[in-house]
Amino acid sequence: MTALPALIRTPATPVWFLLVVSTAVSWWLGADHGLDDHQAATVLVMTVAFMKTSFIGAYFMELRHAPLPLKLGFQAWCVVVCVAVLLIYLVRG
Repeated sequence: MTALPALIRTPATPVWFLLVVSTAVSWWLGADHGLDDHQAATVLVMTVAFMKTSFIGAYFMELRHAPLPLKLGFQAWCVVVCVAVLLIYLVRG
């Protein structure tokens, strides 16, 4: 039973919980339960998806311990790709 407290103390556990909650929120928005404005719901779901990507990279791919240029490059990639995807969606939509 000593493994459970060790699991709770790891930094990945609260991040995992945040990922589960954000997945539920995304599902709620995407299944027509949340906003009436579909465009706003899509933008929120995509933003949450890229935030989740950032957390997964940092905590489950161990980028939080990587050299600073690699961390900044990954975070910049997340922001640039998220903005590009949202701009394409908003312009084409």
